Amino acid sequence: MRKYGTCFFEQYAQISLSALLGGEFDGLVNRDRPDLQSGNDRSMGIEVTRAMEESKTAADQLLKEIAGLTHPDGEKEDLKHIIENGYAYGLGGGRYIGAKELEYWELAMPLRRILESKISKAGNGFYGRFDRMGLYIFCKDPLKTSEAVKTCRYAMSLQKYMDIRYNSLYLSETSCLYVCNLDDGIKDSARLVSLPITSAQRHDFYFRALRRQLEESELQ
Repeated sequence: MRKYGTCFFEQYAQISLSALLGGEFDGLVNRDRPDLQSGNDRSMGIEVTRAMEESKTAADQLLKEIAGLTHPDGEKEDLKHIIENGYAYGLGGGRYIGAKELEYWELAMPLRRILESKISKAGNGFYGRFDRMGLYIFCKDPLKTSEAVKTCRYAMSLQKYMDIRYNSLYLSETSCLYVCNLDDGIKDSARLVSLPITSAQRHDFYFRALRRQLEESELQ
């Protein structure tokens, strides 16, 4: 198993991209630098990371949210799975953190800082060159559309003069995936698409990612 259980989130990212955006993401495989890559060529590479608001980084606050400390009515089956498997993302409406993923979120930086870090690394060639590159960010807290727009604009400003750039930015929270086209020559009105994620889809993504993560850990 990868440190901090990152494989679960990388698998979740691939599954959600494939389900919500279609065929070109079907063949992405879990590797490193970047985390998701096209299987047999270098046509696509996607780095997967996480961010949260500054106010959410305190360990005490996170500890209060670990699944199993509370059992609200109507969610006992979800909480049972979270407690047994240690992962919560996709279940419980995003209100819980599973024990295995606690450190994953504890290490998360605020969104602005993670953009600066990941865009700088890409520009310096840390992830190599791909025909198309994407940055997929799990967001612990809900994002308004206006916040997603500002995030896209900031990403574009950071990489404006870079030779190696991200073509797409994916901002994922439990109920929505914002997809931003960072290429030049795109009208602002067409840059951002908001894709809702239903409760049924969240459950599907969760259990498929969990199965893949467990399969990978058994092979190591």
